[in-house]
Amino acid sequence: MIQIRKANLKDIPFITTIFRDTIMHVNAKDYSEKQIRVWASGALDIDKWEDRIENSYFIVAELNDSIVGFAYLSNGNYFDGLFIHKDHLRKGFGIKLMRIIESQALAKGHEVIKADVSITALPFFEDQYYIVEKKQKKNYKGLAFEIFKVYKEL
Repeated sequence: MIQIRKANLKDIPFITTIFRDTIMHVNAKDYSEKQIRVWASGALDIDKWEDRIENSYFIVAELNDSIVGFAYLSNGNYFDGLFIHKDHLRKGFGIKLMRIIESQALAKGHEVIKADVSITALPFFEDQYYIVEKKQKKNYKGLAFEIFKVYKEL
């Protein structure tokens, strides 16, 4: 049975592994090898992960005491990240995490939630009634990534 809980600093090795592996195995179909390598290198920035856990609403999904996904909300209504272990996609973990993140934004008084999502994640977000505001290029470590600015009325 899936359990959702707030993340803590001890979770960082599991979170960063899911982050890196998801990018390398799932997002690889939509981005170049160089983009994947650069994006996945974000797993090494432990200070940034610590900051996210300490200063965002950051939750993890556990299955049999193993973390299988995570999501975090910044600035009250910015859906900053959602990653599911590559072996646990399409099992409802992403939707469950998304609903909790949306509920948190609503509880904080926001009527709209926003996100920047990858080409890979866009169909999932659209299936959950997120609307594309615009397609844009986002610079990360000197490389341009095509992403989509999306929102949903809560």
